[in-house]
Amino acid sequence: MVKPRKAAIGEHRRSWLRGAPPPRWVRVLPVLLLVGVGAASLTDSVPLDIGFLLGAVSPLAVLAYGPLATAFLGAATIGLLAIPLFHLDQPGNTDLFTLGFVAILSVFVSFVRGRRDEQLDLERTVAETAQRAIVPDVRRRVGLVRCASLYRAAERGTLVGGDFFDVRPGPHGVRAVLGDVQGHGLPAVATVASVMGAFREAVLDDVDADSIAARLDRRLVIDSAQTEHAELFATAVLLDFAPSGREVRVLACGHPPPVLLRGGAVTTLEVDPGPPLGLGLADVMPGTAATVSLLPGDQLLLASDGVVEARDASGAFYPFAERLAGMTGVGLDELPDEIWADLSRFAPKIQDDVTLLILALDTSGPG
Repeated sequence: MVKPRKAAIGEHRRSWLRGAPPPRWVRVLPVLLLVGVGAASLTDSVPLDIGFLLGAVSPLAVLAYGPLATAFLGAATIGLLAIPLFHLDQPGNTDLFTLGFVAILSVFVSFVRGRRDEQLDLERTVAETAQRAIVPDVRRRVGLVRCASLYRAAERGTLVGGDFFDVRPGPHGVRAVLGDVQGHGLPAVATVASVMGAFREAVLDDVDADSIAARLDRRLVIDSAQTEHAELFATAVLLDFAPSGREVRVLACGHPPPVLLRGGAVTTLEVDPGPPLGLGLADVMPGTAATVSLLPGDQLLLASDGVVEARDASGAFYPFAERLAGMTGVGLDELPDEIWADLSRFAPKIQDDVTLLILALDTSGPG
């Protein structure tokens, strides 16, 4: 069963100024203004020169309503001015023709805004669909490995970024990868697509993490040569689970090594790092894969640079391993959100993609 990717929270949640539906107070404001001006003009024995406030009703309606509702509020504004009972139609109060023009213009603006919102929603949906196709949600269980993940793109309000991760079964065991390509946003998507395609093929053909790394490196070198002025590269960490699941080989290619949670202990794995992928050095000076024995319940945490290089207001890096020591009692499915919440409190301004992949050995169910 696939665990749906949750909507972004905190800084990455879209505000109503960035395409989200307007809050209730924005929708209520033009109605309250219309009713308030009418009520004030009736309760005072001396006519108040407050009709100018009605000029804000139609523009405010544009923020929250479509053309029909905006037209209705504009017509109500003009009607309020035309009724002598409210004393708003007397000379010097409000120009009826000016407000009528503003109301008509607001209806037009509301129509244009609605069409733009529809187009932006469509483009956002296409971008998110493309990102999910390239980096799909990780299944909760792959073979003997339980999985949990989290992804937050650096570009606010989007799912598009330069991080990638995947967990795939193959004839040689379960293979996992987490990495970060050069750049952010849409320019990085093509590179991510190329890397992920090569990884999924390698899982079926290559026998170990070293061979997979060599294939990914070669893929990026070829892509870079075919693109003018391109210098495509990526950092990654590859995990090669034995068919029994009791051992995993870890190969870091310019990427921070995984962290092992065993009981209440938190340990950063010691891995001899190799060069980043895409430099053509995977066969010349490859890194050394470390073999780690796993026990049931062990958890391996893979994190992107956006986690380990996040800084607080003083410039201090996020102490990933130290913070994890206080989360050892959190369940696998809840741990990604717990880490994200703690990271958001530590570093209010996160400027890089944040990706987490948590893998745990579980022999209790079918593999």
